[in-house]
Amino acid sequence: MNYAREFRAHWRPLLASSVGMALGLSLNHYVMSLFAPELLKEFDWTRAQFALVGAMSFISIFLIPVAGRLTDRFGPRVAAAVGFTAVPLGYLAFSMMNGSFGLFLGIVLFQSALGTLTTTMVFSRVIVERYDKARGFALSLVISCAPMGGAIAVPFIGDIIADHGWRSAYEVLALVTAVGGILTLVLMGEARNDAAKVRPATHKLSRQEIAKLFATPLFPLAIGGMLLVNIPQLLVSSQLVLVLADNGATGKVATGIVALYAAGVAVGRVLCGLALDRIAVQYVAIITLGLPAIGLAAMASSYDATWILSGAILLMALAQGAESDIGAYLISRKFALRNYSLIASFMTVALTLGSALGSVMLSYLLSATGSYVSFMILCAVATLIGAFLFYLTGRYPAQENAE
Repeated sequence: MNYAREFRAHWRPLLASSVGMALGLSLNHYVMSLFAPELLKEFDWTRAQFALVGAMSFISIFLIPVAGRLTDRFGPRVAAAVGFTAVPLGYLAFSMMNGSFGLFLGIVLFQSALGTLTTTMVFSRVIVERYDKARGFALSLVISCAPMGGAIAVPFIGDIIADHGWRSAYEVLALVTAVGGILTLVLMGEARNDAAKVRPATHKLSRQEIAKLFATPLFPLAIGGMLLVNIPQLLVSSQLVLVLADNGATGKVATGIVALYAAGVAVGRVLCGLALDRIAVQYVAIITLGLPAIGLAAMASSYDATWILSGAILLMALAQGAESDIGAYLISRKFALRNYSLIASFMTVALTLGSALGSVMLSYLLSATGSYVSFMILCAVATLIGAFLFYLTGRYPAQENAE
């Protein structure tokens, strides 16, 4: 099947996965920072406290491989149904908060743990089961829908917060994600017979297979790279507006830069997907995943002109767009597809752990220095090392029966 024919044959699962990615848990990554100033003001929380949001990931990471294995056994549709139940309920719970920071962290944990079933781990499997020649581009289209949803949602949610308050904004998010989940499941249901034809038979995962997975250098290199490049994750998921404010950008300027970040992620993912179908994955990784170091260094500098801040955020966004594509594509080419969601779940664990480690580091450095500068310098170094680890995966061949 040629490049274009794959899209004609499998457009329904592509559309279902795209809607699911746009309106699943990933949407919270782009809108959470909009709520930060309002929550800190109303409940008298500190920035150091709010930075601990990412630390909840330390708990949820133990459930992610279980979710990955269940996705392999029962299929993406069942997994997505569970995830799209949890995400809207989480937003409703946020809208009813009374100021308890412990309750806030509990809701974050609930939503992130079950909401993982509306992320790349689930929807990228739908794509790799069906696409081969156009796998990189198809993955990029699906994964780019998350930032595109963010680019649309950020100004929309920002206006609702400004005009009607943060509680109303959370209620709107609950409604939108619930409708999106229903649409995703309906589209996946239409493609159910097709999915049965292409999904590899599930099997009991032996201890030998698990040992082989962890023994090869390919796996720890990919995991280590994913962990390190995600240490800066918290800056753009919940702290971006606060970081921009420290650099002199407030109000609509800051909101505009956040929207630019979301759009940049989408563009980066599309460009990365096209590159992956034509260039070896390790070369794409070393180029694209090294870009955030430049942006982070610019953000840490004393230069705070709007065009410098916008350019720095755009560089970070373009690379952020590449990271998920590279991870999903790499495991689809290097590991057995029958275990795709399980292996993808370990990549998600690495991503989550990197973000959580960054959260703890940021909280400590903010308490010690009151500034984001030290953390951004640390992140620049971690990003460069992580990109190099991804590059080293090119030295190792795919595992037996990767296709």
